[in-house]
Amino acid sequence: MEFRPDASWPTAVGQTSTTPGMHRDAAPPPTPNAEARRFAALTGRGVLRRAMAALGAYRCIECNREAAELYRDYQRGVLRISICKSCQKPVDKYIEYDPVIILINAILCKAQAYRHVLFNTKINIHGKLCIFCLLCEAYLRWLQLQDSSQNIDPDDLIRYAKEWDFYRMFGIASLEQTSFLVGIFITLWWMRPKMLKTKSDFILLLKALLLSTYGKLLLIPAVIWEHDYTPLCLAFIKVFVLISNSQAIRVTLNLNRLLPWLAIFFGLSLENGVVCLFQKMGWDV
Repeated sequence: MEFRPDASWPTAVGQTSTTPGMHRDAAPPPTPNAEARRFAALTGRGVLRRAMAALGAYRCIECNREAAELYRDYQRGVLRISICKSCQKPVDKYIEYDPVIILINAILCKAQAYRHVLFNTKINIHGKLCIFCLLCEAYLRWLQLQDSSQNIDPDDLIRYAKEWDFYRMFGIASLEQTSFLVGIFITLWWMRPKMLKTKSDFILLLKALLLSTYGKLLLIPAVIWEHDYTPLCLAFIKVFVLISNSQAIRVTLNLNRLLPWLAIFFGLSLENGVVCLFQKMGWDV
């Protein structure tokens, strides 16, 4: 009689057949699909890591080269920071730093801190931060406008008009910020078209520019603790924001120091053009 491994064994009536060496109540062997799913689950982390490396998800904060991972998990709480293959330094030392230390380094405009925030973290507060900064700037302009007004009539119509003045200042500040960003994008696209050839490049640069305007948050303390040196403080805040914008452009596109400042100069020129247009229309800005 020919023996076939896949043949069923004869059993009595009412009994189920089992293969030799397997208990009757044992679970059936896993199917190929189950084995494939198990293998995919076990190797999913490695596949994801390779995919992120292919997309350049991480960057070395020292040399700006692409990195596959920031650290390696050896299980049981054992972690090791990855070493960059190009510069032989830790890919991102800030992953074990306190956020306050990272913020201080960002205020000092260190390129390593900017690369950590832009490339190696998932911060998506740039939209909310931009709105809040515009509100701060609109409040400062509205407050200066009210100080210059001599009308102290408490009539409801006057208060209503003052409220709309704030909304108008917010709209003007938004248009000025938009013109500033448009001037930067036009300059960079004209000077370095290869660096802004995809939609993701534009989005990343826009995110970097919006995050780098965090210095405008200092407008509120400067207004609350008003002093004789307040105009000087406001000028310093403006310069600090421009320096942060320049560093954000330099880190994002990996440029030298000259081109970002050139782009900022054209952005300021376009912004001042919008301001002059509003002044010719008779609006107080």
